[in-house]
Amino acid sequence: QVQLVESGGGLVQAGGSLRLSCTASGRTFSNYAMGWFRQAPGKEREFVAGINWSGRTTAYADSVKGRFTISRDNAKNMVYLQMNSLQSEDTAVYYCRADRNPNNVRPVGDTWGQGTQVTVSS
Repeated sequence: QVQLVESGGGLVQAGGSLRLSCTASGRTFSNYAMGWFRQAPGKEREFVAGINWSGRTTAYADSVKGRFTISRDNAKNMVYLQMNSLQSEDTAVYYCRADRNPNNVRPVGDTWGQGTQVTVSS
């Protein structure tokens, strides 16, 4: 089991950018596919982006495609989410998720970070 800690959230104006980070510990990071999910007030938690063990395969929700980029650095045990052209609909708590299936770019594992708040203002 890995432990995940997110960071990088904050308040940003519409049209701006943020870079989220997720730091993993406890297991060999490269054994896991990783993903980002988000949960807005009053809504269910939803998939945002995922990446396989090597970083060679990624997946994105339609709502963020072309604006967000997921990446990873296995040497640093970290995964990132670069968020550009942010809009009010992106306001949510963002969570990092790990999946023991190394090629599942839509992670379904039970390991979550604590979340980091992203608030986009007009």
